[in-house]
Amino acid sequence: MDRKRELTSVDLAALCGEFGDYEGAKVDKVYLYDDGLVRFRMRDFDRGRVELLVDIGETKHLRVADAENVPDAPGRPPNFAMMLRNRLSGADLVGVEQYGFDRIVTLEFERGDENTTVVAELFGDGNVAVLDETGAVVDCLDTVRLKSRTVAPGSPYEFPSSRFNPLEAEYEAFAAKMDDSDTDVVRTLATQLDFGGFWGEELCTRAGVEKTMDIAEAGAEEYEALFSVIEDLRDRLDAADLDPRVYYEGSEEGGDGEGADEDGQETDRGLRVDATPIPMQEHDELPSDTFETFTAALDDYFTNWEAEPETGPEDGGGRNRPDFESEIEKQKRIIEQQQGAIEDFEADAEAERERAELLYAEYDLVDDILSTVQQARENDVAWDAIEAKFEEGAERGIEAAEAVVGVDGSEGTVTIELDDHRIDVDASTGVEKNADQRYTEAKRIEEKKEGAQAAIENTREDLEEVKRRRDEWDASDGDEAGSGDGADGADEETADVDWLSRASIPVRSSEQWYEEYRWFHTSDDFLVIGGRNADQNEELVKKYMDNGDKFFHAQAHGGPVTILKATGPSEPAKDVDFPDSTLDEAAQFALSYSSVWKEGKYADDVYMVDPDQVSKTPESGEYLEKGGFAVRGDRTYFEDVAASVAVGIKCEPDTRVIGGPPAAIAPKVETSIELEPGRYAQNDMAKMCYREFKARFTDESFVRNVASPDLIQEFLPPGGSRMTED
Repeated sequence: MDRKRELTSVDLAALCGEFGDYEGAKVDKVYLYDDGLVRFRMRDFDRGRVELLVDIGETKHLRVADAENVPDAPGRPPNFAMMLRNRLSGADLVGVEQYGFDRIVTLEFERGDENTTVVAELFGDGNVAVLDETGAVVDCLDTVRLKSRTVAPGSPYEFPSSRFNPLEAEYEAFAAKMDDSDTDVVRTLATQLDFGGFWGEELCTRAGVEKTMDIAEAGAEEYEALFSVIEDLRDRLDAADLDPRVYYEGSEEGGDGEGADEDGQETDRGLRVDATPIPMQEHDELPSDTFETFTAALDDYFTNWEAEPETGPEDGGGRNRPDFESEIEKQKRIIEQQQGAIEDFEADAEAERERAELLYAEYDLVDDILSTVQQARENDVAWDAIEAKFEEGAERGIEAAEAVVGVDGSEGTVTIELDDHRIDVDASTGVEKNADQRYTEAKRIEEKKEGAQAAIENTREDLEEVKRRRDEWDASDGDEAGSGDGADGADEETADVDWLSRASIPVRSSEQWYEEYRWFHTSDDFLVIGGRNADQNEELVKKYMDNGDKFFHAQAHGGPVTILKATGPSEPAKDVDFPDSTLDEAAQFALSYSSVWKEGKYADDVYMVDPDQVSKTPESGEYLEKGGFAVRGDRTYFEDVAASVAVGIKCEPDTRVIGGPPAAIAPKVETSIELEPGRYAQNDMAKMCYREFKARFTDESFVRNVASPDLIQEFLPPGGSRMTED
């Protein structure tokens, strides 16, 4: 069976119930890892250290982890992590809630000066958004701009459109939702009721209902049996009556029992394939371990996720074969979800049109209700009194009053029941406008459907692309197996490699002393370093500028100290005759990361001087701000230097993202993107570049590892940017 890769809506309902035990924990620090893992290190009065992990990478989930299962802290925190630390350090966790029945969890934090909400989207590509007290997005890992919703810094956060919640529905609503389907029972539970494929099968098994039964053949008996097991599930979740399990597959032995020896090593239980909040009848034949809490079961399961191989010797050979089958199944699941969304959009649009038509069909009755409310409001009658008047009229058998089932003064609406449909109408306007609003809403939903249809076509293309890559890989394996003398393999490392189309790229990294600053190597292989702030400007001049180096600065105020190094930090200083190409690139670097870019200008002047011309001592009567220097003597000017940078990905000899002047970067990388001043904020542009790189490389996991948006952002100038035309 397929291994669980992400949490279901039922899992989240169970998990959020457990997280109430951690309310009151205080945040110490927040970390962001390159693979999409956000770690909240907290302190709890009773438990001590609490590690809350939110993973939006390959395995989308959240859990409270044992300290020994937490990865080591990453290096210098990216901007997103620093923002979270600034907002959450010392804050209390006051609430963890699931949004409806969606795979979305909100984490509420309170601090004296400001409150913060962290929204974890555990579906699709995954996302984490940080909201202020007003619900506006402070920052997010991925900017979303769709017809249906927007998630972008500075904008109000928009949840996905609310969908049916089967754990809150009454029987009539459940039956109506089932009746709306035109497929079989298990697919209806999976898509129309949002349970997903596995829980759809589990509910059928528990209810004794044939999974493949056509919905048209299902009747009250099947519906009642299914609703009964859903009610049982609801009651268990509400009462926190859980019995968490981790299930194994692959061992010849069945039954329950311990799955590890006293040293914590795996015995013969097989591969972990699922973690569930309650025992599953669909897994009756699988061995399992029990856990005290569901989050402990998830910690065990996902901690061992990467440690356990998914493929056996049959996938072997000299190369590490990508898991094409899992990717294919993932794309199929996405298509199934998108199809469910399209069906929901169709049903919702039809329901809105039906409501509009009902308003016209009962025009006189609705008009009577609206006129009554409007007249009462003109006479300053309170909303509570209006509602009481309708209740009194209903008791007397007045038809219009009987149709009114609710009055909401805060929204200025009246809920009317027409032909078993409940319709909220705006009491301040007439029948025509209310009906028109319904038609408009139907049209808006139809537009969402069109977007979903376009998305599903893209996913189908992605699915075919994965299948194509799988076939090519398997074919190339066959070719290699048939080769005889191995001479080609000996020359593999020296031959030109098409890294963009390579299915698996090994990550080879190394850290250098200059990486905390802005930096690049010129096309002649000289190192150029620049300050990111005033402190680094001071540090570079005092600690790393030597005789023989060159000092660059934009003529405009507000720019980094830029030093062209003649030698390394441990080498003796010497005079170097720098090539013109290196000087030009250093000048472009100094300009591009200055205030010139932030102001949207495309060119300006840069000057160059020797180290002995740079001093921290101001002229008499002058003042030097932090990070500023006095420059004396003649200057060499570079006029009309273009504001332009490139970011690219190196694949050999090491693997990493680099950035700087295009002439220096393009020859060193497999592929690059050139940028100029523009309208996209720095973090948005980093995400756009990341998506573009993912599209160019066959091995998307390689891009995630070496060129995440935060790593790309380190090489982007402050201010707005745009990609230049090819």
